[in-house]
Amino acid sequence: MDRLQQAIQKARVERASRTLETVRLTEEQRIVPEDTENIWTALPEIKLDSKVVIRNRLLSYQGGHEAAPYDMLRTKMLQQIRTNGWRRVALTSPYSGCGKSTTTANLAFSLGRQADLRVIVIDFDLRRMGLAEILGQSGTHSMADVIQGKVPFHDHAIRYGENLIFGLNYSLTYNPSEVLQSRRAIETLEQIEAVYHPDIVLFDTPPLMASDDTHGLLKNMDCALLLAEAEKTSMNHIDLAERQLAELTNVMGIVLNKCRYASGAFGYEYDAY
Repeated sequence: MDRLQQAIQKARVERASRTLETVRLTEEQRIVPEDTENIWTALPEIKLDSKVVIRNRLLSYQGGHEAAPYDMLRTKMLQQIRTNGWRRVALTSPYSGCGKSTTTANLAFSLGRQADLRVIVIDFDLRRMGLAEILGQSGTHSMADVIQGKVPFHDHAIRYGENLIFGLNYSLTYNPSEVLQSRRAIETLEQIEAVYHPDIVLFDTPPLMASDDTHGLLKNMDCALLLAEAEKTSMNHIDLAERQLAELTNVMGIVLNKCRYASGAFGYEYDAY
């Protein structure tokens, strides 16, 4: 355990050093190659069925008053991201069923409506095809195949609009923990960031208490957002999950999902603005 704690502390120090360096940079100092836009537009564009959008509650897909809760979450996230110089944001939950993948998809579309942001969304919940099913997409490979070098990211990724990219799973991975904790996983992320220069990378990661899949990955994240299910996730589970997260990365916050609230509680004056 001593060695594990030392390794975690070392990773924290390295991450903090990178964060401080990023904060020092102004927007004018960030050099983005001129051909980045062409690299993004070269990716195939995603096509979403309107029935899928309604059935899977992609409320922020087109914006409007129904997207207000996700837009509020987006704004709070961006404030912390810009203040701390973060880029990699993991979304996780104590266990499955908390709406983590649905929240990831909605946050992605909400962020995508900010024209000045480049956002990449990667599904690292390799035991499932959550985001692909929510978006109604089909294919052959998974992000594990990208990590293992079986398929390049540019042949696997799909694009929505001009500033949002998805890396999805179309098949299950039977050794996800080993894949996610490998050095090649980190090298793959670094290569993607070097080529596409995203402002934010969102990760749909496995539930914390279901396996060790996420634990080896989180130390390479800048921060994490914890999703809990209203009326089902116990305070003990939330507390335990938060403490586990804090040992591995910065905790951005906790989102209580699937809440019941009165009609108009969010955005009731939306049309007045």
